[in-house]
Amino acid sequence: MTSSLDRLQSFTQTLLRNAGDHGATEADAVAIEGQSISLEVRDGQLEHAERAEGIEIGLRVIIGGRQAMVSAADTSVRTLEEMAARAVAMAREAPVDDYVGLADPDQLAQPPFTDLELCDIGPEPEPSALQDLALRLDAAARSVKGVTQVQSAGASFGRRRMWISGTNGLEQGLNRSSHSLSAVAITGEGLGMERDWASESRIWADDLPPAEEVGVLAGQRTVARAGARRPPTGAFPILYDERVAGGLISHLLAATNGAAIARGASWLRNAMGEAVLPAGLSVTEDPLIPRMPLSRHFDVEGLRTGPRQIVADGVLRTWTLDLATARKLGLQSTASAVRGTSSPPQPGFSNIALTQGDATPEALIAQMGRGLLVTSMLGASVNATTGDYSRGASGFWVENGRIAWPVNECTIAGNLREMLMRITPANDARRWTGQRVPSLLVEGMTVAGA
Repeated sequence: MTSSLDRLQSFTQTLLRNAGDHGATEADAVAIEGQSISLEVRDGQLEHAERAEGIEIGLRVIIGGRQAMVSAADTSVRTLEEMAARAVAMAREAPVDDYVGLADPDQLAQPPFTDLELCDIGPEPEPSALQDLALRLDAAARSVKGVTQVQSAGASFGRRRMWISGTNGLEQGLNRSSHSLSAVAITGEGLGMERDWASESRIWADDLPPAEEVGVLAGQRTVARAGARRPPTGAFPILYDERVAGGLISHLLAATNGAAIARGASWLRNAMGEAVLPAGLSVTEDPLIPRMPLSRHFDVEGLRTGPRQIVADGVLRTWTLDLATARKLGLQSTASAVRGTSSPPQPGFSNIALTQGDATPEALIAQMGRGLLVTSMLGASVNATTGDYSRGASGFWVENGRIAWPVNECTIAGNLREMLMRITPANDARRWTGQRVPSLLVEGMTVAGA
């Protein structure tokens, strides 16, 4: 593992050295190496197996406020030389942006770092072991009465290594691993078919739930959807199931992204210091939680990360910023920069959590009286500037505080600024997700159905 990071470090340093030889004044480089293996079974037989390995490298060059990026999937000496020459030539022709630039050396995170346990130290699972997990998923889903077929049942493993270097002295590496299980089941036939799914992903294999548990859950969710029909049209309370509730908070986070704020293209652009959630609710980010998928000690610009409150007691407290957007807004970076090999840094998010409530989802369903429980969504029409919101949805209709029948083919609509001020959280947020958001009850939304 260490030798792999050493190799990636060598590639990035060569790119920087070549860029300097061609006249670059500032540059940073990223190298990413990935390995993955996945297997799917169907009807107890192997359906698909795939193994992938590859490396990507990217170079960003800055010359007098002019910026250019190039990337490649080849690490030969010739390619590294050509990348540097091309990037420098492109940067010299790019428009000037006075806000781009690397971090000052004294801003860079320095070790030692605590161990966040982001890479499983166990051996890579054998294909036979993954196939066994997939077969157990498949059998468990098919064992649920009412399931007519299992569309797919799969298990996968991946490992990703990254190294970033910069002419400002930035040198940092990171290893990540992932183990995943997923199953999609179908009930009914012809035009009456319905489907649902269940999946789990962990950094460490030991943290995964049993395959049988995931398969049975996929089957149970699917069978519950049998006989779905359209709901009535009108204004009703909507309970977003935990599986989809994170989407609402994602819209809130997108509106606090410094890139959108700097462009004036956010429905929260004038909301700093104002209430954006009910009192008592906070949205926090903590990149330092061990064994979590988005944890990190530093961002891709080399700045040290740490916990922060985006919304505190309902009030918006901060934007999410990388170095460039912070400079545009006259603020300090929140160490939130993310990037790939072919794009410059931009603000992103780590482990997000919304304050949980005291009520169970069942208690909120009882509180609804009559309304819609949404368990899946499709399509999206969200106006980033005004917050107007419209999405296709399916789930279950609620009558007299109880689930009455499954629902499909409906649209739900509202305005995010108003919706988020009317949310009531349940207590069912899952621990292992990058967004720990419980089920959310939203009062007074529009449902377009029958």
